[in-house]
Amino acid sequence: MKPAARNFGRGAPSWAGLVALALALPGLAIDPRMFFAAWLAAWWTCLSVALGALANVWMQRLSGGQWGEAMRPVAFALARRMPWVLLLGAPVAIGVPWLYPWAAPDSGWLDDVARPVFVSSWLQPSFFVARLALYALAWWWLARQRDPALPKGRAAAALLAWAMVTSLASIDLLMSLVAGWYSTGFGLIVLTSQMYGGAAFAIAVVATARALPRPLPGRPPLGRDLGNLLLMYAMTWGYLAFMQFLIIWAENLPREISWYLPRLHTGWRWFGLVVVLSYLVAPFLALLFRALKDRTHRLAIVAWALFAAQGLYSTWLVVPSVDARSVHAWWLVPLCALGLPLVLYGSVPRAIDEREVPGPGTPREVTDGAR
Repeated sequence: MKPAARNFGRGAPSWAGLVALALALPGLAIDPRMFFAAWLAAWWTCLSVALGALANVWMQRLSGGQWGEAMRPVAFALARRMPWVLLLGAPVAIGVPWLYPWAAPDSGWLDDVARPVFVSSWLQPSFFVARLALYALAWWWLARQRDPALPKGRAAAALLAWAMVTSLASIDLLMSLVAGWYSTGFGLIVLTSQMYGGAAFAIAVVATARALPRPLPGRPPLGRDLGNLLLMYAMTWGYLAFMQFLIIWAENLPREISWYLPRLHTGWRWFGLVVVLSYLVAPFLALLFRALKDRTHRLAIVAWALFAAQGLYSTWLVVPSVDARSVHAWWLVPLCALGLPLVLYGSVPRAIDEREVPGPGTPREVTDGAR
């Protein structure tokens, strides 16, 4: 292949992402509220994948295990793109008056809801944007904790900081989209989904590139450990999400069910069914079988499907809370969900395949065809 053609191929995903985002821009004039909702959902997917991949690496520094060595190059590649991720989060701050009922001018929401003084002080647009800036600084610092020999103390500190900052950010950015609704388990569900999505993307990239290190002598293929990791995340997320739903359904209080009403009493209920099937049921059933986890190309297919499901789940968290009946969601959401990941992460698989494969000390795992 000629150098020019090769360079074009390397940039093709980014160019495709830019085209998708350009096609979404008219949404600013047609339906700005849904445009910002679609952007927030896509941006949260990109942020979640980067933070979740890093969180897995930090956890591996504390627990040990060869599985973390396979995911580390992808996690570090994502971390190097964190400044661009944070920069592309700026439209979220611009869209605050359209996204959040408490920030809309003359919405009357704050006058109609009996609220503590703390809530009214916390939900102030200027203070909200200031907190977003603080979250961005914290995430930028966390992205810099990517030393392969990171001390265990710093890895533990990074995990704690990530959990605290991202829990608060999920409350501000996602939970407050619905007026007056809150859940004490929401932050934990979001943290689990980030580690789930980050692991899925990292595994998808290294499995596609056949860049898995050789297993230790007497050990099964490393893909089995990686598949079991995804299986664990699927079960944990499913348990937490179901328990939140069960508790709220049992209490049946108007304030608590307000988050589920637009998701269960509109066309979004079918979208929710797709999320449950693709994010929980299908991967749970597939990852029970060693024949899938032990074959790199099969594991890659499951991991890529889970990465796509991460985008569906982010859409489920955001869009029905903003406007469950907008017809423009059906073209704005796919364009943003495709565009932002391609622009930010479209070059990661090729970078891993060409430059960040395991070195001589950690040779690649034998591929299926060479066994």
